Amino acid sequence: MKTASEEKVGAIIVAAGEGKRFGGRKQFCSLKGRPLLHWTLDKFENHPEVTDIILVLPPNERRPLLFESWSKLRAIVPGGPTRLSSVQAGFQALSSQPTGIVLVHDGVRPGLSPSLISRIINQARREGAALPVWPIEETVKEVAHERVCRTIDRSNLYVAQTPQGFSYSLLAKALAWAQEHQVEATDEASLIEQIGGTVTTVRGERRNIKITTAEDLIIMEAFLGDENRTRL
Repeated sequence: MKTASEEKVGAIIVAAGEGKRFGGRKQFCSLKGRPLLHWTLDKFENHPEVTDIILVLPPNERRPLLFESWSKLRAIVPGGPTRLSSVQAGFQALSSQPTGIVLVHDGVRPGLSPSLISRIINQARREGAALPVWPIEETVKEVAHERVCRTIDRSNLYVAQTPQGFSYSLLAKALAWAQEHQVEATDEASLIEQIGGTVTTVRGERRNIKITTAEDLIIMEAFLGDENRTRL
């Protein structure tokens, strides 16, 4: 029988980026009249299986009033110079109230569905590590010096999304290993691979895009509009 802590699901929302390509902190830009990050927080606050939320923000961006709107928000912590250091900061905050499953999600991916969160949680409980992936749909070319070197077979190529889900103990092991060996990684699943673990996948969602450009905001507004119409 699982203990109370093993039944809990913690979500680390990583929103510590400076948005240099975007031209500002995109996690706070307006999306349908609200800060983008608020849409993301809603998805985890309203999910029945998520029990604890840790929010990682830029070091000078505390915003304590967020606690008044999201009851599951346990801590707001300053991020580091890299994504991995920000995840480590969030995980350290979560360690004071360990959970059975840990989800790590990009704060600028507000379009995910409750179903995707559930599928990742269930897969992580069964397998220890899970991430959503989406197939690459366009032809992929390898290019050097403005010349095409080759066309790459895309049949087994997928784009990794978040939330990525892990058992608490497995993610703790991977983060400790990365810190000990001074390894950087663009996502947590790659750390699991490097320590010899197996990462399983679930089908992601087209709407679960990462907001990187102003054009992405326009696309997300359309997705969220469709979502609201579906509920009517």
